[in-house]
Amino acid sequence: MNKRIILTAAFLGMIAVVLGAFGAHGLAGRINEQSLDNWHTAVNCQFYHTLALLFLATFSRAKNILINLSYIAFTVGILFFSGSLYLLSTRELTGIGATHILGPITPLGGLAFVLGWASLFLATLKGR
Repeated sequence: MNKRIILTAAFLGMIAVVLGAFGAHGLAGRINEQSLDNWHTAVNCQFYHTLALLFLATFSRAKNILINLSYIAFTVGILFFSGSLYLLSTRELTGIGATHILGPITPLGGLAFVLGWASLFLATLKGR
């Protein structure tokens, strides 16, 4: 087991629970339905990739460069994809107007997710 990956996954999982509850109880009725749907998409993707991180921790000490790349890609993906969706979803409340910057960050996070899964695939093919 890899302690660094488990700690990252535990922290991101805890944040996902908090943000999921906040979306359900704190944002309902305060932001429009599309923004609330985007918030839920961010929470779901964060949870899925937190579970993927936990799976990565089962690899023997994660010394494999492809497993480390997958760990970094999933973490960056969560921060970029989910993080930008959280900010974009609440821009009505927060007054954040930098959507021209945040908008392109979301697909970069999605690409990081794809890279993470591809790295995991290749690591598995190599048998490490």
